[in-house]
Amino acid sequence: MSRQDFVKGQATDVKPAMALGALNNRWALAQQGDFADDIEVLNYALLLEHLEAEFYRQGNKAVFLGGFEFIYLRQVEKDEAFHVKFLADTITKLGGTPVAKPEVDFGGAFENRESYLTTSHTFENVGVGAYLGAAGFIKDKTILQAAAGIFGVEARHAAVVGNLLGLPAEGGVYMGALETPKTKAEVLAAVDPFLP
Repeated sequence: MSRQDFVKGQATDVKPAMALGALNNRWALAQQGDFADDIEVLNYALLLEHLEAEFYRQGNKAVFLGGFEFIYLRQVEKDEAFHVKFLADTITKLGGTPVAKPEVDFGGAFENRESYLTTSHTFENVGVGAYLGAAGFIKDKTILQAAAGIFGVEARHAAVVGNLLGLPAEGGVYMGALETPKTKAEVLAAVDPFLP
């Protein structure tokens, strides 16, 4: 499968490395010419949210979490499922056709609590920077506002998971006073530990 097929929502089967890379890269896989309009941007976001929602759906079934971890990660799963529905509904309202959910395999991300939460933390933090980087692709201000709403929730997810991992405030739970877009090099460095 080519990067272009993935970006255009034509992926039907996503291998573990591509699934992890896509969750971590989000918009970094995209280039300005990849999107003819806002519906294509939204479909790309939907494909990525499908991957993230499936990550939490599988992870919450595969990994035993108790107490606050159980409560928070179940809520994150619900939020990601809502993002999928919200984006699909928005695409439909705009006259587009939402992309279908692809088959995925997340490899060893669910081996234990530590690998699950660490992978989640990476996905969420890189996703925050990636959503911010996507803002320039969106033309309609209403859609931009909706994307900013998802961006904010993804940042909260990252903070919650960082806290569950017992990470330090600065550089762990919080990534600084200002969010910045992620570069391709930063994304590749973040995803490298999770690739076979």
